[in-house]
Amino acid sequence: MPFGGCRAVPCRGLGQRPNNRKRDEKMSNLAVGIVGLPNVGKSTLFNAITKAGAEAANYPFCTIEPNTGVVAVKDPRLDELTKMYSSKKTIPATVTFSDIAGLVKGASKGEGLGNQFLGHIREADAVAHVVRCFEDSNVTHVEGSVDPLRDISIINTELCLADLEVVDKRLSKLERLLKSGSKEAKQEDALLKKIKAALDEGKAARSVELSEDEEILLSSMNLLTKKPALYIANVSEDEAATGNKYTAEVEKFAESEGSETVIISAKVESEIAELDEAEAKEFLAELGLKESGLDKLIRAAFSLLGLMTFLTAGPDESRAWTIKKNTTAPKAAGKIHTDFEKGFIRAEIVSYDDLMSAGSVAAAREKGRVRLEGKDYIMQDGDIVNFRFNV
Repeated sequence: MPFGGCRAVPCRGLGQRPNNRKRDEKMSNLAVGIVGLPNVGKSTLFNAITKAGAEAANYPFCTIEPNTGVVAVKDPRLDELTKMYSSKKTIPATVTFSDIAGLVKGASKGEGLGNQFLGHIREADAVAHVVRCFEDSNVTHVEGSVDPLRDISIINTELCLADLEVVDKRLSKLERLLKSGSKEAKQEDALLKKIKAALDEGKAARSVELSEDEEILLSSMNLLTKKPALYIANVSEDEAATGNKYTAEVEKFAESEGSETVIISAKVESEIAELDEAEAKEFLAELGLKESGLDKLIRAAFSLLGLMTFLTAGPDESRAWTIKKNTTAPKAAGKIHTDFEKGFIRAEIVSYDDLMSAGSVAAAREKGRVRLEGKDYIMQDGDIVNFRFNV
């Protein structure tokens, strides 16, 4: 039997299987906003990894609207499932990258292209901060010299200032509610003052330890500095495998705030974008690299956000679905269709490794590798699933 996602089990009185396959897209398409100062290689990197052709030029603000490109996440498991099931379609997980125009000092107050781009960052699930870590006299630096920690400070300060404005406005609105003795207002006021204290010191909101209830309360504000962040250290081609003194500085800073660093050469990525798969592998090997910068970036983003994939397979399609780690089986079913979560009965699961070892679902079933799991089952990366649900 194909593991095609969901199988309806008739159940009188619970209605029919929905014809409108309305899917819950939240986190099914990871969105990453690429930010940085002008001329750090941000748009060049974006062009390379998305092949979307966003304009890149040696002057600030060449990106007037956030360019967006959707990139497939490489997953050899999908290719094998497609072969096994002779699937008509192969649908990988995806990441949406948005190239957000270069910020400058004073952006939170309208300098450069101002707050409109801070708003674009709010739409992203995570922020990838491109930092220039290469010397090149032919590429002007907006601050006059290469200094990655200074550049990071400028961007982070602007994001903190933008968040401070949001927090201050909310605190002002809470004053009236506090006078009425609202318990909820008192809790929110205490939380926001805690966040404000950190922002005043130039610290990101994500650096503040919060309780689960506080996390839920703060999530509605969509603060920029609450978003997970990773740093992309953009280096020259000959330093892509080794890094340099600048990347060491970035890595140390990122580690201090619990973030990750990915060393990438935008120039290398641009060259890879023009090669076929075999040529790209050979080129990377010549540079001493095991994988492309794009693959490293996607892996880091998945890790940063605590994401994983489960799989469905059958003659119609083999597909990867992105979910949070520790997601239960019913919640995973809801990624395919919200009604599948509501009517969840059980999940029929075989791990990818067990399926490949057995050679077929039938063989895996004979070996006892196909399991029936209930509502409390925590999904594992690489689970191949057929959900059963009531209609």
